Amino acid sequence: MDLKNKKVFITGADGFIGSHLTEYCLEKGCKVKALSYYNSFNFWGWLEDLYLTKNLEIISGDVRDPYYCLEVTKGVDIIFHLAALITIPFSYRAPHSYVETNVNGTLNICNASLKNKVKRVLVTSTSEVYGTARNVPINEEHPKQPQSPYSASKIAADAMAMSFYNAFSLPVVICRPFNTFGPRQSARAIIPTIIAQILSGEKVIRLGDLTPTRDFNYVKDICAGLIALAECDEAVGKEVNISSNKEVSVGEIFNLIKKIMDVEVETRLENNRLRPKNSEVYRLRGDNTLMKKLTGWTPKYGLKEGLKETIHWYSDPINLIRYKISLYNI
Repeated sequence: MDLKNKKVFITGADGFIGSHLTEYCLEKGCKVKALSYYNSFNFWGWLEDLYLTKNLEIISGDVRDPYYCLEVTKGVDIIFHLAALITIPFSYRAPHSYVETNVNGTLNICNASLKNKVKRVLVTSTSEVYGTARNVPINEEHPKQPQSPYSASKIAADAMAMSFYNAFSLPVVICRPFNTFGPRQSARAIIPTIIAQILSGEKVIRLGDLTPTRDFNYVKDICAGLIALAECDEAVGKEVNISSNKEVSVGEIFNLIKKIMDVEVETRLENNRLRPKNSEVYRLRGDNTLMKKLTGWTPKYGLKEGLKETIHWYSDPINLIRYKISLYNI
């Protein structure tokens, strides 16, 4: 499917990946309707700078409302569904809200897509659904392990979307990015929290466990992967990893950022940054064989290159001031 001139609807467009994907779709010649989470301030998150951009319509709303979803998806060709609650620590405190947004929100989007005959529905999953790797690299057949309320909600959301494919032939693709990083990411994520603390002048960087490994992917590569899956007819009905097939520990990431930024800093363990023992995902490394086979996609950005671009973005005082560095945002 060629995306040029297609009417694209992006939920969660005001967030980290969603805002980058919005820009990417506009560059591809799409007509984009971007959903920002409704608030009384009429604040559009990372879409604020795109106001009045040609071929972009920004709307405010909530995927938890089925009637709203049914209305705003009329006349849409393709949906990228990214709207979700994503922070793992907060899911321990408010698991019900994760079910409401992640599971019911996905149900509402799928039901609206079916009734409005949307041609392609890309549901964004997460590598957290796999839990700690039983074998590596992790392919799409790896067992799902709900090690947090967040991951449980995403497992359920993926299953709900696939049920619409199996039961109603809704053209669904489950896109499963592994750990994404880059400009605009929340400071609660490991890479921004290290960079932001260093830029604020801290000499002792407050972190959690340094031993878990992650498969880090630059946000532009993830967006290219999402687009590639949207254009791939053979991907319909499949769950597909978007990953680098490499793993790096949190400690190694800290040392690499420290080296790039040329600073002398050390780490300090903060217990409130630790997950419950049985909830921590200790190892993630994704197998991208299926993604390559279906689309030919491969990452263009190496870890060091992506980190340099990310550090450059956070180094701009206008960007850094948006973050409450002294507070640990769960």
